[in-house]
Amino acid sequence: MKTLFVSDLTSMREGDSVEGFFLVLEKQQRTGKTGSSYFSVRLADKSGDVDGRIWSPADPEIKEFEKGEIVKIRGAYSPFNDKPQLKVDKLRVAKPDEVDKADYLPTTTYDVAALWAELEGFVASFTEPHLKLLIETLIHDERIGGKYREAPAAKQLHHAWLGGLLEHVVSLLRLADRVIPNYPILNRDLVLTGVILHDIGKVQELAWESGFEYTVEGVLLGHIQMGYELAAKTMDTLADFPPRLRTLVLHLILSHHGKLEFGSPKLPMIPEALALSFVDDFDAKMMAVQQEFDKCAREGKAADEMTGKVWALDQRQLLNTKGWLAK
Repeated sequence: MKTLFVSDLTSMREGDSVEGFFLVLEKQQRTGKTGSSYFSVRLADKSGDVDGRIWSPADPEIKEFEKGEIVKIRGAYSPFNDKPQLKVDKLRVAKPDEVDKADYLPTTTYDVAALWAELEGFVASFTEPHLKLLIETLIHDERIGGKYREAPAAKQLHHAWLGGLLEHVVSLLRLADRVIPNYPILNRDLVLTGVILHDIGKVQELAWESGFEYTVEGVLLGHIQMGYELAAKTMDTLADFPPRLRTLVLHLILSHHGKLEFGSPKLPMIPEALALSFVDDFDAKMMAVQQEFDKCAREGKAADEMTGKVWALDQRQLLNTKGWLAK
């Protein structure tokens, strides 16, 4: 049974001993200022992740290990530049009967069954029969539906946890359904179809057996192309699917990143695609902000301290206004 989590480190003082099991997210061999080699590792469990340093990798107490394995470590809490860090003196790969993988992969805090029921409720409200059948065919496909419920929405940036894709999509469905009535030019069923399908390629792009990684196909093709092909092939199996509607659905997938420099093969050229790209970007950025505030809380930062530089927001720092005003 795992007893020490990354979130527990915030209560530790420098030099406190650390012993526990962690998932190795990253492992890099580096050279120190003196020319000696060391390992830089990123260790994680469902509560978060922390940097670690193995200063003597040739020590017999450091057994062979690889990224993606769960290891047992012994060492000390050794923060660096006011950020949590572990100094690892002893390490071995965990035995299967010592760990429960559910302790090591971050998971949505929402009820997956409830999220899935909410998604199905949105689909049931569709009035366009072809779009409704398309979505029902895809999400009820046993090869896709299970993965759709489990998949993270990303490897690191936003909603990077089990169930993250579903959580992100349901958040977008709620957001889009509030925006759409304000703009009569928008076709509701088409926007919501884009919301449900825009990241569906991630069920094939990502792997989450131990940590979050890209599949070979995901690296070579990417989720936009994979989602396009999945939707296109499915529409081809549906009798009398309108060709113009098919074109619009595929455009939604191809353009949802909004800009060419963000990886979209096409810019949004219909109102529904523009709306999709905006709400998708908004939800991702707000989640990135929330994750940064959560990280600061784990690191013990005060409410009046600025965050570190946030990559997803052009390296800007942020202030948690709720915490600041409350203080």
